[in-house]
Amino acid sequence: MSKIPRNFKLLEELEKGEKGLGAESISYGLTNQDDITMTYWNGTILGPPHSSHENRIYSLRIICDESYPDKPPKVTFVSKINLPCVDSQGNVITDEFDTLKNWKRSYTMETVLLELRKSMASPANKKLSQPPEGSTY
Repeated sequence: MSKIPRNFKLLEELEKGEKGLGAESISYGLTNQDDITMTYWNGTILGPPHSSHENRIYSLRIICDESYPDKPPKVTFVSKINLPCVDSQGNVITDEFDTLKNWKRSYTMETVLLELRKSMASPANKKLSQPPEGSTY
């Protein structure tokens, strides 16, 4: 089976993200429309209901360098959040987050954002106290 080139995969993800064809609880798109390398992305996660994240909107930065999609993107929260897989600078720690740790080429930015949201809603994390709404790293 042939590998889809990086740019084709990213164009596919861009189209899906821009048209809102994915899950309604997340969104993502290029930081700068002129970024022809499609490296720098913004992501948004709506906090899951019935959790300490409810009614919050979390902003993230996603970097898909030249090794993407063979290697996972670098994901950083801009909005402050208290989650075990996020360090004090907002970086999602690869070894603490299964989706990045066990990365598969078939995964997408949507996969990462949905799994982060699922982590927020997990019984272990949904009641964690959170920084004041609107605070950033």
